[in-house]
Amino acid sequence: MASRQAPLCGLVPHCLWLLGVILLMDVSARPANHSSARERAGNKDEREILPPDHLNGVKLEMDGHLNKDFHQEVFLGKDMDGFEEDAEPRRSRRKLMVIFSKVDVNTDRRISAKEMQHWIMEKTAEHFREAIEESKVHFRAVDPDGDGRVSWDEYKVKFLVSKGHNEQEVVEKIKNGEELKVDEETQEVLENLKDRWYQADNPPSDLLLTEDEFLSFLHPEHSRGMLKFMVKEIVRDLDQDGDKRLSLPEFISLPVGTVENQQGQDIDDSWVRDRKKEFEELIDANHDGIVTMAELEDYMDPMNEYNALNEAKQMIAIADENQNHHLEPEEVLKYSEFFTGSKLMDYARNVHEEF
Repeated sequence: MASRQAPLCGLVPHCLWLLGVILLMDVSARPANHSSARERAGNKDEREILPPDHLNGVKLEMDGHLNKDFHQEVFLGKDMDGFEEDAEPRRSRRKLMVIFSKVDVNTDRRISAKEMQHWIMEKTAEHFREAIEESKVHFRAVDPDGDGRVSWDEYKVKFLVSKGHNEQEVVEKIKNGEELKVDEETQEVLENLKDRWYQADNPPSDLLLTEDEFLSFLHPEHSRGMLKFMVKEIVRDLDQDGDKRLSLPEFISLPVGTVENQQGQDIDDSWVRDRKKEFEELIDANHDGIVTMAELEDYMDPMNEYNALNEAKQMIAIADENQNHHLEPEEVLKYSEFFTGSKLMDYARNVHEEF
Protein backbone atom coordinates (compact mmCIF):
# COMPACT_ATOMS: atom_id res chain seq x y z
CA MET A 1 0.00 0.00 0.00
CA ALA A 2 1.23 3.47 -0.77
CA SER A 3 2.58 5.34 2.25
CA ARG A 4 0.54 8.24 3.54
CA GLN A 5 2.03 11.71 3.17
CA ALA A 6 0.52 14.71 4.93
CA PRO A 7 1.71 18.26 5.34
CA LEU A 8 2.74 19.13 8.87
CA CYS A 9 -0.22 21.46 9.28
CA GLY A 10 -2.62 18.62 8.56
CA LEU A 11 -1.15 16.24 11.12
CA VAL A 12 -3.10 17.52 14.12
CA PRO A 13 -6.65 16.98 12.79
CA HIS A 14 -5.55 13.69 11.22
CA CYS A 15 -4.10 12.46 14.52
CA LEU A 16 -7.20 13.55 16.37
CA TRP A 17 -9.34 11.54 13.98
CA LEU A 18 -7.09 8.49 14.33
CA LEU A 19 -7.32 8.85 18.11
CA GLY A 20 -11.10 8.83 17.71
CA VAL A 21 -10.80 5.72 15.57
CA ILE A 22 -8.77 3.95 18.23
CA LEU A 23 -11.34 4.85 20.89
CA LEU A 24 -14.16 3.74 18.65
CA MET A 25 -16.09 0.80 18.16
CA ASP A 26 -18.47 -4.98 17.57
CA VAL A 27 -18.44 -7.72 15.31
CA SER A 28 -18.11 -11.44 15.42
CA ALA A 29 -17.53 -14.56 13.59
CA ARG A 30 -17.36 -15.98 10.14
CA PRO A 31 -20.67 -17.22 8.82
CA ALA A 32 -21.61 -20.78 9.75
CA ASN A 33 -20.66 -23.47 7.14
CA HIS A 34 -17.24 -23.88 8.82
CA SER A 35 -16.39 -27.02 10.77
CA SER A 36 -16.12 -27.06 14.53
CA ALA A 37 -12.66 -27.22 16.10
CA ARG A 38 -13.21 -30.89 16.93
CA GLU A 39 -14.18 -31.69 13.33
CA ARG A 40 -11.22 -29.74 11.98
CA ALA A 41 -8.85 -31.61 14.28
CA GLY A 42 -10.36 -34.95 13.32
CA ASN A 43 -9.90 -34.25 9.61
CA LYS A 44 -6.40 -32.75 9.93
CA ASP A 45 -4.49 -35.43 8.00
CA GLU A 46 -6.95 -35.43 5.14
CA ARG A 47 -7.08 -31.62 4.96
CA GLU A 48 -3.30 -31.41 4.73
CA ILE A 49 -3.10 -33.34 1.47
CA LEU A 50 -6.48 -32.81 -0.20
CA PRO A 51 -7.03 -29.77 -2.42
CA PRO A 52 -9.49 -27.56 -0.51
CA ASP A 53 -13.01 -27.07 -1.83
CA HIS A 54 -12.85 -23.51 -0.56
CA LEU A 55 -10.20 -21.11 -1.88
CA ASN A 56 -9.79 -17.84 0.01
CA GLY A 57 -10.38 -14.77 -2.16
CA VAL A 58 -11.86 -16.75 -5.09
CA LYS A 59 -15.47 -16.10 -6.10
CA LEU A 60 -16.61 -19.70 -6.66
CA GLU A 61 -16.05 -22.83 -4.64
CA MET A 62 -14.56 -25.83 -6.43
CA ASP A 63 -18.07 -27.30 -6.75
CA GLY A 64 -19.35 -24.20 -8.54
CA HIS A 65 -21.18 -22.70 -5.56
CA LEU A 66 -20.73 -19.02 -4.73
CA ASN A 67 -18.15 -18.30 -2.05
CA LYS A 68 -20.33 -16.74 0.66
CA ASP A 69 -17.29 -15.52 2.58
CA PHE A 70 -15.69 -13.74 -0.37
CA HIS A 71 -16.42 -10.14 0.64
CA GLN A 72 -15.18 -10.75 4.17
CA GLU A 73 -12.03 -12.49 2.88
CA VAL A 74 -11.05 -9.58 0.63
CA PHE A 75 -11.94 -6.94 3.22
CA LEU A 76 -10.48 -8.54 6.35
CA GLY A 77 -7.73 -10.75 4.95
CA LYS A 78 -6.12 -12.79 7.70
CA ASP A 79 -7.88 -10.58 10.27
CA MET A 80 -11.04 -12.67 9.69
CA ASP A 81 -10.17 -14.77 12.73
CA GLY A 82 -10.08 -11.64 14.86
CA PHE A 83 -13.85 -11.20 14.78
CA GLU A 84 -15.01 -14.06 17.01
CA GLU A 85 -18.63 -14.42 18.09
CA ASP A 86 -17.78 -13.86 21.75
CA ALA A 87 -15.52 -10.85 21.13
CA GLU A 88 -16.16 -7.74 23.20
CA PRO A 89 -18.30 -5.42 21.00
CA ARG A 90 -16.33 -2.23 21.55
CA ARG A 91 -13.05 -3.98 20.75
CA SER A 92 -14.54 -5.41 17.56
CA ARG A 93 -15.79 -1.99 16.47
CA ARG A 94 -12.35 -0.58 17.14
CA LYS A 95 -10.74 -3.27 14.96
CA LEU A 96 -13.18 -2.56 12.15
CA MET A 97 -12.42 1.15 12.26
CA VAL A 98 -8.67 0.48 12.27
CA ILE A 99 -9.16 -1.52 9.07
CA PHE A 100 -11.23 1.37 7.68
CA SER A 101 -8.34 3.76 8.34
CA LYS A 102 -5.93 1.44 6.46
CA VAL A 103 -8.18 1.26 3.40
CA ASP A 104 -8.67 5.04 3.48
CA VAL A 105 -5.25 5.83 2.00
CA ASN A 106 -5.80 9.58 1.55
CA THR A 107 -7.25 9.90 5.09
CA ASP A 108 -10.36 11.82 4.00
CA ARG A 109 -12.57 9.50 6.09
CA ARG A 110 -14.14 8.09 2.92
CA ILE A 111 -13.28 4.93 1.00
CA SER A 112 -13.36 5.33 -2.78
CA ALA A 113 -13.68 2.53 -5.35
CA LYS A 114 -9.99 2.88 -6.23
CA GLU A 115 -8.96 2.63 -2.58
CA MET A 116 -11.16 -0.44 -2.13
CA GLN A 117 -9.77 -1.99 -5.34
CA HIS A 118 -6.22 -1.51 -4.08
CA TRP A 119 -7.16 -3.04 -0.72
CA ILE A 120 -8.87 -6.06 -2.37
CA MET A 121 -5.74 -6.76 -4.41
CA GLU A 122 -3.57 -6.45 -1.31
CA LYS A 123 -5.74 -8.82 0.76
CA THR A 124 -5.87 -11.31 -2.14
CA ALA A 125 -2.07 -11.28 -2.31
CA GLU A 126 -2.07 -11.89 1.43
CA HIS A 127 -4.21 -15.00 0.94
CA PHE A 128 -1.80 -16.10 -1.79
CA ARG A 129 1.18 -15.83 0.55
CA GLU A 130 -0.67 -17.78 3.22
CA ALA A 131 -1.54 -20.55 0.72
CA ILE A 132 2.11 -20.78 -0.34
CA GLU A 133 3.30 -21.22 3.24
CA GLU A 134 0.64 -23.86 3.96
CA SER A 135 1.48 -25.70 0.74
CA LYS A 136 5.14 -25.91 1.75
CA VAL A 137 4.15 -27.64 4.99
CA HIS A 138 1.79 -30.02 3.21
CA PHE A 139 4.39 -30.80 0.55
CA ARG A 140 6.81 -32.00 3.21
CA ALA A 141 4.05 -34.28 4.55
CA VAL A 142 3.74 -36.09 1.20
CA ASP A 143 7.45 -36.07 0.30
CA PRO A 144 8.70 -38.86 2.59
CA ASP A 145 12.20 -39.15 1.11
CA GLY A 146 12.69 -35.37 0.99
CA ASP A 147 13.96 -35.33 -2.60
CA GLY A 148 11.82 -32.31 -3.52
CA ARG A 149 9.62 -34.28 -5.91
CA VAL A 150 6.45 -36.27 -5.20
CA SER A 151 5.15 -39.11 -7.36
CA TRP A 152 1.49 -39.89 -7.80
CA ASP A 153 2.00 -43.19 -5.94
CA GLU A 154 3.56 -41.39 -2.94
CA TYR A 155 0.61 -39.04 -2.81
CA LYS A 156 -1.87 -41.88 -3.27
CA VAL A 157 -0.40 -43.68 -0.25
CA LYS A 158 -0.81 -40.61 1.98
CA PHE A 159 -4.34 -40.03 0.72
CA LEU A 160 -5.46 -43.62 1.42
CA VAL A 161 -3.81 -43.59 4.85
CA SER A 162 -5.85 -40.45 5.64
CA LYS A 163 -8.90 -42.53 4.72
CA GLY A 164 -8.04 -45.21 7.28
CA HIS A 165 -6.00 -47.66 5.19
CA ASN A 166 -2.87 -49.33 6.53
CA GLU A 167 0.19 -47.56 5.12
CA GLN A 168 2.45 -50.61 4.87
CA GLU A 169 -0.27 -52.63 3.18
CA VAL A 170 -0.97 -49.88 0.63
CA VAL A 171 2.74 -49.43 -0.13
CA GLU A 172 3.21 -53.16 -0.68
CA LYS A 173 0.20 -53.48 -2.97
CA ILE A 174 1.23 -50.49 -5.08
CA LYS A 175 4.81 -51.80 -5.26
CA ASN A 176 3.60 -55.22 -6.41
CA GLY A 177 0.96 -53.83 -8.76
CA GLU A 178 -1.83 -55.46 -6.78
CA GLU A 179 -5.39 -54.15 -6.77
CA LEU A 180 -6.36 -51.86 -3.91
CA LYS A 181 -9.82 -52.43 -2.47
CA VAL A 182 -11.45 -49.04 -1.95
CA ASP A 183 -15.07 -47.99 -1.88
CA GLU A 184 -16.71 -46.41 -4.93
CA GLU A 185 -16.68 -42.88 -3.53
CA THR A 186 -12.97 -43.02 -2.67
CA GLN A 187 -12.18 -44.44 -6.11
CA GLU A 188 -14.03 -41.55 -7.78
CA VAL A 189 -12.12 -39.02 -5.68
CA LEU A 190 -8.84 -40.71 -6.58
CA GLU A 191 -9.61 -40.55 -10.30
CA ASN A 192 -10.46 -36.85 -10.09
CA LEU A 193 -7.32 -36.15 -8.08
CA LYS A 194 -5.20 -38.05 -10.60
CA ASP A 195 -6.56 -35.90 -13.46
CA ARG A 196 -5.75 -32.81 -11.46
CA TRP A 197 -2.30 -34.18 -10.59
CA TYR A 198 -1.43 -34.63 -14.26
CA GLN A 199 -2.72 -31.15 -15.09
CA ALA A 200 -0.42 -29.65 -12.44
CA ASP A 201 2.60 -31.51 -13.87
CA ASN A 202 4.21 -28.88 -16.08
CA PRO A 203 5.84 -29.89 -19.37
CA PRO A 204 7.99 -31.78 -19.89
CA SER A 205 5.74 -34.14 -17.98
CA ASP A 206 7.54 -36.52 -15.64
CA LEU A 207 4.58 -37.46 -13.39
CA LEU A 208 6.49 -35.98 -10.46
CA LEU A 209 5.36 -32.76 -8.82
CA THR A 210 7.85 -30.20 -7.56
CA GLU A 211 6.93 -27.92 -4.68
CA ASP A 212 5.67 -25.26 -7.11
CA GLU A 213 3.65 -27.80 -9.08
CA PHE A 214 2.20 -29.17 -5.85
CA LEU A 215 1.09 -25.62 -5.00
CA SER A 216 -0.80 -25.52 -8.31
CA PHE A 217 -2.34 -28.90 -7.47
CA LEU A 218 -3.64 -27.67 -4.11
CA HIS A 219 -4.35 -24.09 -5.17
CA PRO A 220 -5.18 -23.82 -8.89
CA GLU A 221 -5.76 -20.08 -8.50
CA HIS A 222 -1.95 -19.72 -8.47
CA SER A 223 -1.55 -21.11 -11.98
CA ARG A 224 -3.17 -19.89 -15.18
CA GLY A 225 -3.15 -23.39 -16.60
CA MET A 226 -4.73 -24.87 -13.50
CA LEU A 227 -7.25 -22.03 -13.38
CA LYS A 228 -8.37 -23.10 -16.85
CA PHE A 229 -8.66 -26.69 -15.62
CA MET A 230 -10.75 -25.59 -12.62
CA VAL A 231 -13.07 -23.62 -14.93
CA LYS A 232 -13.47 -26.67 -17.19
CA GLU A 233 -14.42 -28.76 -14.17
CA ILE A 234 -17.03 -26.24 -13.03
CA VAL A 235 -18.50 -25.88 -16.52
CA ARG A 236 -18.61 -29.67 -16.86
CA ASP A 237 -20.60 -29.94 -13.63
CA LEU A 238 -23.08 -27.17 -14.48
CA ASP A 239 -23.37 -27.46 -18.28
CA GLN A 240 -26.59 -29.36 -19.04
CA ASP A 241 -26.70 -29.19 -22.85
CA GLY A 242 -23.04 -30.01 -23.47
CA ASP A 243 -22.13 -26.82 -25.37
CA LYS A 244 -19.30 -26.02 -22.91
CA ARG A 245 -20.90 -22.71 -22.05
CA LEU A 246 -23.25 -21.68 -19.26
CA SER A 247 -26.66 -20.14 -19.74
CA LEU A 248 -28.43 -18.35 -16.89
CA PRO A 249 -30.84 -21.29 -16.31
CA GLU A 250 -27.87 -23.66 -16.05
CA PHE A 251 -26.02 -21.42 -13.61
CA ILE A 252 -29.01 -20.90 -11.31
CA SER A 253 -30.34 -24.48 -11.39
CA LEU A 254 -31.00 -25.62 -7.85
CA PRO A 255 -28.86 -28.41 -6.41
CA VAL A 256 -30.32 -31.88 -6.53
CA GLY A 257 -32.85 -32.36 -3.70
CA THR A 258 -36.33 -31.38 -2.66
CA VAL A 259 -37.58 -28.45 -0.64
CA GLU A 260 -39.43 -29.84 2.36
CA ASN A 261 -40.67 -26.68 4.07
CA GLN A 262 -41.02 -22.93 3.69
CA GLN A 263 -37.70 -22.24 5.37
CA GLY A 264 -35.98 -24.47 2.85
CA GLN A 265 -37.84 -22.73 0.03
CA ASP A 266 -36.70 -19.32 1.28
CA ILE A 267 -33.09 -20.51 1.35
CA ASP A 268 -33.37 -21.85 -2.19
CA ASP A 269 -34.99 -18.62 -3.42
CA SER A 270 -32.16 -16.61 -1.88
CA TRP A 271 -29.60 -18.95 -3.50
CA VAL A 272 -31.17 -18.40 -6.92
CA ARG A 273 -31.32 -14.60 -6.49
CA ASP A 274 -27.66 -14.44 -5.49
CA ARG A 275 -26.52 -16.55 -8.44
CA LYS A 276 -28.70 -14.64 -10.93
CA LYS A 277 -27.24 -11.33 -9.77
CA GLU A 278 -23.67 -12.66 -9.96
CA PHE A 279 -24.24 -14.10 -13.44
CA GLU A 280 -25.84 -10.97 -14.91
CA GLU A 281 -23.73 -8.29 -13.23
CA LEU A 282 -20.25 -9.80 -12.98
CA ILE A 283 -19.67 -13.06 -14.86
CA ASP A 284 -21.43 -12.37 -18.18
CA ALA A 285 -19.05 -9.60 -19.24
CA ASN A 286 -20.71 -8.79 -22.60
CA HIS A 287 -24.25 -9.33 -21.26
CA ASP A 288 -25.28 -11.72 -24.03
CA GLY A 289 -26.90 -14.19 -21.63
CA ILE A 290 -24.13 -16.77 -22.10
CA VAL A 291 -20.98 -17.27 -20.04
CA THR A 292 -18.03 -18.67 -21.95
CA MET A 293 -15.05 -20.42 -20.38
CA ALA A 294 -12.97 -17.29 -21.04
CA GLU A 295 -15.49 -15.10 -19.17
CA LEU A 296 -15.63 -17.55 -16.27
CA GLU A 297 -11.84 -17.72 -16.17
CA ASP A 298 -11.56 -13.93 -15.95
CA TYR A 299 -14.20 -13.92 -13.21
CA MET A 300 -12.42 -16.65 -11.24
CA ASP A 301 -8.95 -15.07 -11.52
CA PRO A 302 -8.34 -13.52 -8.08
CA MET A 303 -5.62 -11.21 -9.43
CA ASN A 304 -7.77 -9.66 -12.17
CA GLU A 305 -7.60 -5.92 -11.43
CA TYR A 306 -10.67 -5.09 -13.51
CA ASN A 307 -12.71 -7.60 -11.51
CA ALA A 308 -11.31 -6.18 -8.30
CA LEU A 309 -12.56 -2.72 -9.31
CA ASN A 310 -16.02 -4.11 -10.11
CA GLU A 311 -16.09 -5.86 -6.75
CA ALA A 312 -15.01 -2.66 -5.03
CA LYS A 313 -17.89 -0.75 -6.63
CA GLN A 314 -20.38 -3.45 -5.67
CA MET A 315 -19.14 -3.58 -2.08
CA ILE A 316 -19.45 0.18 -1.78
CA ALA A 317 -22.95 0.16 -3.32
CA ILE A 318 -24.16 -2.30 -0.66
CA ALA A 319 -23.57 0.17 2.18
CA ASP A 320 -23.58 3.54 0.39
CA GLU A 321 -26.71 4.97 2.02
CA ASN A 322 -26.03 8.59 1.10
CA GLN A 323 -25.29 7.63 -2.53
CA ASN A 324 -22.00 9.51 -2.74
CA HIS A 325 -20.15 6.47 -4.19
CA HIS A 326 -17.91 6.27 -1.15
CA LEU A 327 -17.97 4.37 2.14
CA GLU A 328 -17.95 6.31 5.38
CA PRO A 329 -17.30 4.97 8.92
CA GLU A 330 -20.98 5.01 9.90
CA GLU A 331 -21.91 3.01 6.80
CA VAL A 332 -19.25 0.36 7.35
CA LEU A 333 -20.38 -0.03 10.97
CA LYS A 334 -24.04 -0.26 10.05
CA TYR A 335 -23.36 -2.88 7.36
CA SER A 336 -20.76 -4.72 9.40
CA GLU A 337 -22.44 -8.08 8.74
CA PHE A 338 -21.57 -7.74 5.05
CA PHE A 339 -17.95 -6.81 5.74
CA THR A 340 -17.23 -9.05 8.75
CA GLY A 341 -19.99 -11.67 8.96
CA SER A 342 -21.66 -10.26 12.10
CA LYS A 343 -23.98 -7.44 13.03
CA LEU A 344 -22.98 -4.79 15.53
CA MET A 345 -25.04 -4.84 18.71
CA ASP A 346 -27.08 -1.74 19.58
CA TYR A 347 -25.85 -0.03 16.43
CA ALA A 348 -27.97 3.14 16.73
CA ARG A 349 -26.93 3.77 20.35
CA ASN A 350 -23.27 3.06 19.64
CA VAL A 351 -23.12 5.40 16.63
CA HIS A 352 -24.74 8.15 18.69
CA GLU A 353 -22.24 7.65 21.52
CA GLU A 354 -19.12 7.16 19.42
CA PHE A 355 -19.64 9.86 16.80
